[in-house]
Amino acid sequence: MEELATEKEAEESHRQDSVSLLTFILLLTLTILTIWLFKHRRVRFLHETGLAMIYGLIVGVILRYGTPSSSGHDKPFSCSQEDRPFTTLLVNVSGKFFEYTLKGEISPGKIHNVEQNDMLRKVTFDPEVFFNILLPPIIFHAGYSLKKRHFFRNLGSILAYAFLGTAVSCFIIGNLMYGVVKLMKLVGQLSDKFYYTDCLLFGAIISATDPVTVLAIFNELHADVDLYALLFGESVLNDAVAIVLSSSIVAYQPTGENTHAFDAAAFFKSVGVFLGIFSGSFMMGAVTGVVTALVTKFTKLHCFPLLETALFFLMSWSTFLLAEACGFTGVVAVLFCGITQAHYTYNNLSVESRSRTKQLFEVLHFLAENFIFSYMGLALFTFQKHIFSPVFIIGAFIAIFLGRAAHIYPLSFLLNLGRRHKISWSFQHMMMFSGLRGAMAFALAIRDTATYSHQMMFSTTLLIVFFTVWIVGGGTTPMLSWLNIRVGVDPDQDPPPTNDSFQVLQGDGPDSARRNRTKQESAWLFRLWYSFDHNYLKPILTHSGPPLTTTLPSWCGLIARCLTSPQVYDNQEQLREEDSDFILNDGDLTVTYGDTTITANGSSGPHTATTSLDGRRTKSSSEEALERDLGAADHEVTSRGTRLVFPLEYNA
Repeated sequence: MEELATEKEAEESHRQDSVSLLTFILLLTLTILTIWLFKHRRVRFLHETGLAMIYGLIVGVILRYGTPSSSGHDKPFSCSQEDRPFTTLLVNVSGKFFEYTLKGEISPGKIHNVEQNDMLRKVTFDPEVFFNILLPPIIFHAGYSLKKRHFFRNLGSILAYAFLGTAVSCFIIGNLMYGVVKLMKLVGQLSDKFYYTDCLLFGAIISATDPVTVLAIFNELHADVDLYALLFGESVLNDAVAIVLSSSIVAYQPTGENTHAFDAAAFFKSVGVFLGIFSGSFMMGAVTGVVTALVTKFTKLHCFPLLETALFFLMSWSTFLLAEACGFTGVVAVLFCGITQAHYTYNNLSVESRSRTKQLFEVLHFLAENFIFSYMGLALFTFQKHIFSPVFIIGAFIAIFLGRAAHIYPLSFLLNLGRRHKISWSFQHMMMFSGLRGAMAFALAIRDTATYSHQMMFSTTLLIVFFTVWIVGGGTTPMLSWLNIRVGVDPDQDPPPTNDSFQVLQGDGPDSARRNRTKQESAWLFRLWYSFDHNYLKPILTHSGPPLTTTLPSWCGLIARCLTSPQVYDNQEQLREEDSDFILNDGDLTVTYGDTTITANGSSGPHTATTSLDGRRTKSSSEEALERDLGAADHEVTSRGTRLVFPLEYNA
């Protein structure tokens, strides 16, 4: 009879597992169908992530109040002789040993309110599921689909917002929330310990922006490309910085009796931990991408697209797990792995594998992101340890607003001092408005809910995500209109630069003007490393770039011939990525004046110029080759319908 009962319990558990997974699949299916309806009706007041959260809330209410509790009851046992909990317990029941695992701490006041609904327990996932399964495809897709031209043109500003801005936001929010905690203690609304380091951890968690809703609307409306690049670039790197900041704060351990007081040595140790984790994760992601590029180059995997795609997928995902296993941060590693794979490995893949990898990670990103937002709605009713404090929640909203303002406006002022094209006030207001919180903040908050303070932080984070996705995301379109930010712009087309001496008349191809602007604004940091990358890394890791026999010294001839792909010699045209036109080649710019056509490299129609357009000497052939690899869409296209017309006054 006992064996039959055990088999029935196992069968019932299997059935509940199937029902819980089916619930999430139905949620995603319903979300996809509603997204199609919204797109068909051109509804923009609610994004797909907001829909997923609403459906999750509805299912959470049904599971919470519509399903009966199980008949069994937990019976507490006392282990007063033990001074710490055990991860696993072996309990002897009538001569039979049973294994029990640790679920977490329960406060004495809630000992009789432990959830008896088995279905609710089934739909409550282990937080590691989010980190190890759902986050990697989301972060990798961000790096793999990165539009490098706009990203590198604003690289300096993006790095400032992502690193310095996130740190400023973290410390401002943390200090303001510490004041809120002190106020809660004074009015008697704090029932357990809440340390300063907990406030800083909350600042790091909530500083992880995820403007997926705003960016989706930007993409649909074709909003200004520079604004899109600033927001997207900041959000991509911001998640990485936030998670490393949180790890550094957790590593802050002062010496002495008071383990939560300020200690200079512990502070600098945390700074070292931040730098070590970030740099180590960056190197691990880049190295994995390089290894994948070498494997795809020097093997004939391209003859078997299925194997090639499978290897690409496994190498990319293993980067995250390898970094976590080595004590680094998988989010940073998989992000830079994605960027490296897009820059190098993508060139070595077969045409079929290129399409497969793009579509595969796009689908995984879509499903994982909507799954997380559905689970957020579900967790509002299924999570068993919610602690909602009105004072803490209101204080958190105020702190986030002030932290975002201190993040955007002062940094924008400083950046505008050195930018050719300034970040306008309308852009700054939109960036301030677009500081949504999403999947990363939720995943960081749910990862540790063992203590009173962390449970309160998780509950508050959940409400903040709800508010920003529904209210801020829904107000994106009206805000764009109110700030007069241009929409309906081709993402690959920049507006013509305004100049008193000439104007650009857009014909059927504005590529030359676009590349000219990109060349002028490309971050100096990028231009420093590009020459090395073009001459050495690209030829070694891919089938593109100049042959190593022409870039390496003559005494390296044997190595150069071994590392240079035969395709480099076979192809006269350099392989080019679709979004790699970072820098304009001066030879691609054509000026039409009267019946004379003058190119920037000095050639003309009936006459020949000896200097470049701006009066400087023309570049050497090697410099032109470097810029041509990134700047020229097609070497035959010198005008592409774009004419520079000089308004001149004739003196008769």
